[in-house]
Amino acid sequence: MNRTVALVLGVVLLLVGVLWTLQGLGVVGGSPMSGVTLWAVVGPVVALLGLLLAVVGGRRGPGAG
Repeated sequence: MNRTVALVLGVVLLLVGVLWTLQGLGVVGGSPMSGVTLWAVVGPVVALLGLLLAVVGGRRGPGAG
């Protein structure tokens, strides 16, 4: 996978995961996901995966590109 694609995908996953977490905790309202515990659990997992993908994608070194 291209590092730029990995970085962009990682950032998108991170943002979606944070949004899902906030919806699951009831901080962000106006959605059927608001206040549902499932999203408070799934959100941080998705955000962590996105963070890891963004870090790997953002690394410079041989093959960066």
